[in-house]
Amino acid sequence: MKHTLIRKPGLIKALLAIFLIADGLMVKAQSYVPELNDSRMKVGPSVEIKAYSFDLRDVQLLNSPFKEAMEKDAAYLLSIEPDRLLSGFRSHSGLKPKGALYEGWESSGLAGHTLGHYLSAISMQYASTGDPEFLKRINYIVKELRECQLARKTGYVGAIPKEDTIWAEVKKGDIRSHGFDLNGGWSPWYTVHKVMAGLLDAYLYANNTEALTVCKGMGDWTVGTLKDLNDDQIQKMLLCEYGGMAEVMANLYAITGNKDYLTTSYKFYDKRILDPLAENKDILPGKHSNTQIPKIIASARRYELTGDKKDEAISANFWQIITKDHTYATGGNSNYEYLSEPDKLNDKLTENTTETCNTYNMLKLTRHLFAVNPSATLMDFYERALYNHILASQNHESGMMCYFVPLRMGGKKEYSTPFTTFTCCVGSGMENHVKYNESIYFRGGDGSLYVNLFIPSVLKWKSKGVTVTQQTTLPANDEVNFTIATEKPVTFSLRIRKPQWSSNCTLKVNGETQQAVIDAQGYLVLNRKWKNNDKIEFTAPESIYTEAIPDNANRKALFYGPVLLAGVLGNKEPDPLKGVPVFVTSETNPNQWLKMVDQKSLRFTTVNIAQPEEVALIPFNQTKDEYYSVYWDVFTPATWAIQQKAYDEEKKKQQELEAHTTDMIRLGEMQPERDHNFKGEHEITGEDHQKKWRATDVGGFLSYEMKTDPDKVNTLINTYWGTDNRGRIFDILIDGVKLSTEDLNKYKESRFYNISYVIPIELTKGKSKVTVKLLPKTDNSAGPVFGSRMIKE
Repeated sequence: MKHTLIRKPGLIKALLAIFLIADGLMVKAQSYVPELNDSRMKVGPSVEIKAYSFDLRDVQLLNSPFKEAMEKDAAYLLSIEPDRLLSGFRSHSGLKPKGALYEGWESSGLAGHTLGHYLSAISMQYASTGDPEFLKRINYIVKELRECQLARKTGYVGAIPKEDTIWAEVKKGDIRSHGFDLNGGWSPWYTVHKVMAGLLDAYLYANNTEALTVCKGMGDWTVGTLKDLNDDQIQKMLLCEYGGMAEVMANLYAITGNKDYLTTSYKFYDKRILDPLAENKDILPGKHSNTQIPKIIASARRYELTGDKKDEAISANFWQIITKDHTYATGGNSNYEYLSEPDKLNDKLTENTTETCNTYNMLKLTRHLFAVNPSATLMDFYERALYNHILASQNHESGMMCYFVPLRMGGKKEYSTPFTTFTCCVGSGMENHVKYNESIYFRGGDGSLYVNLFIPSVLKWKSKGVTVTQQTTLPANDEVNFTIATEKPVTFSLRIRKPQWSSNCTLKVNGETQQAVIDAQGYLVLNRKWKNNDKIEFTAPESIYTEAIPDNANRKALFYGPVLLAGVLGNKEPDPLKGVPVFVTSETNPNQWLKMVDQKSLRFTTVNIAQPEEVALIPFNQTKDEYYSVYWDVFTPATWAIQQKAYDEEKKKQQELEAHTTDMIRLGEMQPERDHNFKGEHEITGEDHQKKWRATDVGGFLSYEMKTDPDKVNTLINTYWGTDNRGRIFDILIDGVKLSTEDLNKYKESRFYNISYVIPIELTKGKSKVTVKLLPKTDNSAGPVFGSRMIKE
């Protein structure tokens, strides 16, 4: 298949693209940071860039789990049919589709977003490998999108349901949004961004100039859509998630020099979120995490282009707030997609922690910050998130991805399907695993070389005439070996990150120990004239260490070097009566808790500390379908004796509730509501006490589907907050039959109330689900309801 392209008319274009890549001119878009002497950018940085990224083509992965993940992803990308991703784009342009629409989110309100991610992913894979099959797909998709654009005659291309009506209303200033909807559409700007970013990647990675033409058409359409809106209308529009629109417009400005694009980038500036962050205020609790991060990436990018100090403060402050106060041991953040109070994570270990898109975007932000202010601290976070969230989000046998990476003690991952899921995290996951080579090395503005990550790879540093080969099996072994290949001696500083997880690092050059200096950025620096076949041996001693969850010093995660360890608990969910094992020990040194069983695979076992039985541990990024824990409750023998009874009773109570639960919905949150076919009229949503809620205005209603046990008595449990809720009297109906009348005014204490409603068995007999409806009495409202749970007898 690789040779078929050579016999086609696109030969010259293909060879030109390959030549440009080989000459080091290719750059980045979805993860673009300034390139050294980048001739493709009409607007260069206005601030000092201290570290430049290498082109993907310049860094080749060698055998390692990262390369294996990349190859699995590439195989999946080749299984996707472009015509099926293009189906909606053609039909919405009045053209006949050439393939059936894919299922999942591609058949829902976010239709079209996957095509943008896919175009980015195959462009990056092409840049890394030069495989012509990926170039063939890039060129075909772009040609099809251009045909759709010409058919529409507006510059716009899309596949979003009811998009023409939505955009016409927005352009007129008729704007309606409750958070994830804009005039009835599901985050339409989010999808526009994905398509535009994919087009920029096709241009910048594969030299497809037609892709830039299509992207500029969409950019001009965006400018025109927003140009007559006043600030109040814009801010109302920005209540709805809009992805990286501000970033892609800034990148389009840099490529073209058209200031209208920069002006429009600033229109996508959400004052509610960004103004407080500029003042270093944490207003993030209760906010949807992945809605915010792309806004911050745009600030980082605009700072590079304009020197805007407010944008600089926003991006730097946000990174600190997220990584210090909202991040789990994996490097991921959020629970059920939302952020909580600072350092309050102990009770937020669920099946729905750490949405993968969040970390995808946090790594992009980290690259931007590193470019202007390189530091080992930034890359310590990058390494942790890359090893322990991104790599852990893929099933390395099937190549499928996780939406959430669960951290519930005794939890299990759920992976996507190849052709029926297409969530946002499948889209970003397509990209995640084909760009592991993008941050291993950076070139310093002073001519130095940064080694950020210890991943086996070969760097071709063309401007220096140097090739650097990195060989390591870390974390299975402490040693990292580099070999320099150069036709003539060349002087530069080699900067090797001193990882935060290691002390007493050592360096040897050609067998001789070096007294390397740790610079202010946290890098070990070797400054010398390098000769051909010079060899550097870097040793970073590893050990077992713990990290407590912020609000519980006795709940700890275990690490070995850069990797988080997971206790594997088998293919069946832990017995509710036994529960997840805990550690009971008076030994404070965690290196005494575990014994290494297999160094090559990093398999450990506990040593007389786990109750009720010993546990085997492996790197979290190697778990697949088994149940696991990464956090452990740690007791001394004395505290365990005191706490065991209460601990077991509470655990049993919660496990019994979970075991009897047939369904649960978190109201006010996007995906749970979609999963439960939520409907309503005159409905409102909000957030109090760190939880989302739903309620109605007078005359409205709320309804949603809940799974039931068709053979047993079912009970509905609604969660309310107790206070003076006058005018909150409403009926609760099951499939149209009144179950109960509720008056929230009777719950007077300022706390959550979980109120049970036993459903007569005749209303659920033979049914696997029912529709719950909350219908207010005359001149009353229904709710607020913070969540509903259905349990069986």
